[in-house]
Formats: sequence, structure tokens, C-alpha cells
Amino acid sequence: MKRIAIAVSVAVLVFGAGILAQTQSESVEQELIKLENGWNDAAVKHDWAFLDQFLADDYIGTDSDGTLYTKAQEIAGLKSGDSVVTSAVSDDFKVRVYGDAAVVTYRYTSKELAKGKDTSGQHRVTDTWVKLAGRWQCVAEHVSKIAQK
Repeated sequence: MKRIAIAVSVAVLVFGAGILAQTQSESVEQELIKLENGWNDAAVKHDWAFLDQFLADDYIGTDSDGTLYTKAQEIAGLKSGDSVVTSAVSDDFKVRVYGDAAVVTYRYTSKELAKGKDTSGQHRVTDTWVKLAGRWQCVAEHVSKIAQK
């Protein structure tokens, strides 16, 4: 009888741990999607403090044309008016969590100008996030323009 009770207890613990891990993963997914959408809002509203908070100090971005940019360059470009975002919407999110790291992919649709050039359209984005000092920070981003058919 003790063996059955022990086996049932172990099964309940394993099952419970699995549910807890799934719930935590879903919570992380929602948190990262919220941060991604917050990034869109920050770009439109010129909220540099938000960007400064969640972009890691060693953040590196890669644009559709292969241009690399740092956190400082990303924020400076938005502050200077070289990059003007009037609308930004993301959807089709896929989030993969690996402990304190995560990869988020999504479709980004925007209306924006970069140095006077219309760069509006749809893009595929891959962001790499790491939990640093207890909060999620984006350490890398790659953006590719979706070709219009």
C-alpha cells in the first residue's frame, strides 16, 4: 500500500511540475509579447526611456540592408528624427523560451521614414532576449523586409 501511495505522490509531483513549467513558459511568452508591443508604442510615441530600459547595453541590430546598429545608434536615430515611425503593429508571434533566454519571431507592419526614405511595409523580425538582473532585455534583433508580390 505504501508503494502505491509513493508512486501516486511521485506522479502527482511530476505532473504538477510539468503544469507549473508550462504555466511559467506561457507567462514568459506573454511578457515578451507585451515588451515587443511596448517597443512599437515607444517608437511611435518617442518614448526613449522605455527603449533605454529594455535594450541591453550590448544590443546589436541588423537591418534589412545588412546595416548593423548599437543601442545608442538605435535610440539616437529615433531621437534625431532620422527615423520617424507613425504606425507600428506586430502579429504572428512565435516565442521559444530556453531558461533565461528566448527567441521571438513576428511580422511587423509599419509606416515609417528612415532618413527621408519611406521604409513602410511588412517585415519579419527575430529578437533574442536574455533575462539580465531579473528583467528581460533584448540583446539582438534582425529585420528582413517581406517582398511584396
